[in-house]
This record gives sequence, structure tokens and C-alpha cells, in this order.
Amino acid sequence: MNSILQFINDAGFVGWCIILVGLAASALVFERSRVLYFRYSLDVEEFMTRIQTSVLAKKSEEALIFCNQLQDKPLANAFKTILEKSDRDDETIFQAHDNAMAENAPLLTRRIHYLSMFANVSTLLGLLGTIHGLILSFAAVSQADPSQKQAMLAHGISVSMYTTALGLVVAIPAMVAYSFLVSRQNQLLEQLTEKTGKLTELLTTSHIPSLTKNAVFPNSLAQDSFRTPNTPPPPTAKSS
Repeated sequence: MNSILQFINDAGFVGWCIILVGLAASALVFERSRVLYFRYSLDVEEFMTRIQTSVLAKKSEEALIFCNQLQDKPLANAFKTILEKSDRDDETIFQAHDNAMAENAPLLTRRIHYLSMFANVSTLLGLLGTIHGLILSFAAVSQADPSQKQAMLAHGISVSMYTTALGLVVAIPAMVAYSFLVSRQNQLLEQLTEKTGKLTELLTTSHIPSLTKNAVFPNSLAQDSFRTPNTPPPPTAKSS
């Protein structure tokens, strides 16, 4: 522990700035990982099957109750918004679908872009520390007393190396975590888009009468056509 603190102290003020950026990045990674991998996790196929079964059985109330039990999940919350308008016309259902996506998609993308920013900032701070160390080194060569020149030169070079290393130590894990979190975010967004679209399609097509034989050719129409007497054409005069 003492060696780590000594390492950071040797890096100077820029080194402590990099550590603060690293702490912020670590907190963000922990929070987003907990939310995306655990809190928003859901057995999508089982959930979709249960909702679809309830909708086809005309039991929208049962589907709404089930969604209310999982309202902390974006997918369930989106389904709830759509199901609340299931008894309306198709245009209202499509509008509910758009509202559900607008409300729940930002929950999945929230704050992740800051992780990329932290990685870039830590790299730039490492570069800044490198430049600062080189300035100290050149100042030692040009201005320091000959007896202290070697020590000051070594200190300047060490500051350059320490800050560069600290910047990379923060930036590399941050970029790796960013890649995993973005992948998980995109997976959840694809599930949200696909499943809400299927639910909307299911609700709107349920308003369309099925194309049965009786719906296309009603029996009453067929019977009326058979009852119509076939009157013979009127006789025409013979042509001379």
C-alpha cells in the first residue's frame, strides 16, 4: 500500500487527477454493470410467452398485473404502457408503442458515454504529465546546479513515466469495460425494440377480423343471390 501511495506521490498533481478520474470511472462501471447485467436482466422468452398467451386469451388485465410485478424492468414497463391502450384503436396503440420506447430506451443508454470520456481524459492527463516531466528534466539540465542536475533529471523523467503509466492503467480497463457495457446495452435495446414491436403487432392484428369463408362470402349474401329469380330476357323484334 505504501508503495502505491509513493508511486502516486511521485507522479505529482497530475497523478492524483488521474486517480480521481479512475475512481469516477470505477463507480460508473460498477453502477452500470449492476443495472444492465442484474437489475434489468429478464428471461425474455418466458416473459414474452406469458404475455402473448394472456393477450390471445383476451386477458389483458392479467398481462398488466404481471407487468406491474416487474415494473423495474424496462421491457415490462414498456409492455405495461402498450397494454394500457390495448382496448383503443390501432393509431393509439402505435402511439403508445412510441411513448414506451421513448420512456424506456434512455434507461439503458444512461451515462455509459461518460466512460469513454473518462478513458480519453485519463490518457490525455497522462500525456500532460509526460510533458510536465520533460519540462522538469530540461529545466534541470539547463539551470540546476551540477551536483543536483542528475537527481533533478531523474525526477523529471520519473514524473513522465509515472503519469504515463497511471493514465494507461485507468484508460485501458475503462475502454474494455465500455466495450462490454455497450454490447450489453445494445442487446437489451434490440430485445426492447423487437418485443415491443411484436406486442404492438399482436394487439393491432387482433382488431382485424379473420379471413374465414363466412367473413369473405357471408351466407346471407349467398342465399340472397340464389333466391333472386332468373327472369328471361325480353323478346326482341325480328329484324326485317
